[in-house]
Amino acid sequence: MVPALLLLTDSRLPAGGHAHSGGTERAIASGAVHDVPSLASFLRGRLHTAGAVTAGLTAAACAHAASPPRRTPAQVEAGGARPTERTTPDPWAVLDAEVDARTASPAQRDASRTQGRLLLRVARRVWPSPVLEELARAVSSPHHPIALGAAAHAAGVTPEEAALAAAYHAVSGPATAAVRLLGLDPVAVHALLAELTPNLAAVAARSCLAMTTPDASPRWETLPAYSAPALDLLAEQHTQAEVRLFVS
Repeated sequence: MVPALLLLTDSRLPAGGHAHSGGTERAIASGAVHDVPSLASFLRGRLHTAGAVTAGLTAAACAHAASPPRRTPAQVEAGGARPTERTTPDPWAVLDAEVDARTASPAQRDASRTQGRLLLRVARRVWPSPVLEELARAVSSPHHPIALGAAAHAAGVTPEEAALAAAYHAVSGPATAAVRLLGLDPVAVHALLAELTPNLAAVAARSCLAMTTPDASPRWETLPAYSAPALDLLAEQHTQAEVRLFVS
């Protein structure tokens, strides 16, 4: 659903995304990003590492939200469930833990949960859905891709479209931060984002390939797990900076 997808990717959605630079602020402070060409390299690297991981996890969350309804703990108890059913970890918590496992930097984990919590709060008001209430009960501060995937489903968006939204977020926020911090030509930066469009589509498509088995059961351990040590280091350095304009 294109209108809902546009709303999810709109930087004006009041979910706090504008306060995060995705490592761009610290990359600029280090001199790694200083003009449009260096920003282009930064964005491409970010898209194919952290962006690909986020896209895969977002698609998985959206697909899980669309799966057959799960019984609540109260329903399980009322139905006389076996002890093994009562102790089975909630799938939302398991999927959220997959994000933890793929996020080495504590600073990035904190930033992801902050953004996820705010997005979930906004989505519950904009797109009321039992799925969002279920997620809120299972994980009080879900990681951003988990909240984004659940919100995407509530808004009527497919997993593939949700992955595309996540890939777009991975570069659009940092690009906007670079314009604000360096005073770059916004037209030139948007032209750069336009050039990245085929890459966004490719990353989103690949992120959905290993999401399920032929019987449609989740295979979350097979989702992308690319590492980006430079981004991890930038995130940790950012938390120690005395002066910073962005949360992350």
